[in-house]
Amino acid sequence: MFLYILGLVVLWYIYRWYKETLRVPNKGEKYVYITGCDTGFGNLLARHLDKLGFPVIAGCYTEKGEDELKKISSDRLTAIHLDVTDHESVNKVAALIKTKVGQKGLWAVVNNAGVSVPAGPSDWLTIEDYKSMLSVNLFGVIDKAKGRVVNVASVFGRIAACSGPYCVSKYGVEAFNDSLRMNMAAFGVKVLCIEPGFFKTNVTDAQILENNLKRLWDRLPQETKDDYGFAYLEKTNEKIRESFKWIVDADLMKVVSCMEHAISAVHPRTRYSPGWDIKFFWLPMSYMPTCISDRCFHKQAIKPKSSVL
Repeated sequence: MFLYILGLVVLWYIYRWYKETLRVPNKGEKYVYITGCDTGFGNLLARHLDKLGFPVIAGCYTEKGEDELKKISSDRLTAIHLDVTDHESVNKVAALIKTKVGQKGLWAVVNNAGVSVPAGPSDWLTIEDYKSMLSVNLFGVIDKAKGRVVNVASVFGRIAACSGPYCVSKYGVEAFNDSLRMNMAAFGVKVLCIEPGFFKTNVTDAQILENNLKRLWDRLPQETKDDYGFAYLEKTNEKIRESFKWIVDADLMKVVSCMEHAISAVHPRTRYSPGWDIKFFWLPMSYMPTCISDRCFHKQAIKPKSSVL
């Protein structure tokens, strides 16, 4: 009986593997629009798809990112300026895309643009801090949902292991992704979600996060500073540096390969979770009872001076 069940499991995995190897034809006619292509996942994905033969429209926030991407890509790739928080910029890009793709339309949209700061304890942040991150990480995604859609969320869209607007924005992406997938299924549109763990990008740049915490600390009222104590800031920065040394994965192709599969596979997965950390820690932790996950995180967290834990 055991061998029979094992055989069925093996056959199922072989079938799934074969099914996922099938790729869509005529790549040269399938336009892909990607946001957040200055650096990181978006930049690498744009170059990777360009090499595979897809015509790519890459949205870059900076002129430098736009110019550098043009230099190392073929004529199939079009780099354009895009600020996902600016409706005028989004509409301008939409008009350009409509002119470029013509009757063929877009094959896929990859909502990749995102930021990780401001980030810190919730009582260090203002409503404007939340608005600034949500406008990029969440509202920027909602603005461009059409065609085959690939939304880049995060492990922190599954479990809120850090405070601040980052988790709020990524939970929002997950909810938007699920509702859009249900809505668009009737039209034959596939909506996929990428949930990366910790990878070496600007989002996990320890220096950027430390500078962000220092900026937030400097503007706090003295009463809040007294509650936390200056040692809290120093220990938090030290923990960020030490943790990122071993948890951050430098192989961005693990994520880009998932993105490429979501775009080019005949039968893409609904969700992709690239990274060993998300597979063996974050996802299992997200399924744990809240009391267990809270205890684990509290045990590892830096405590404020006036903490009662």
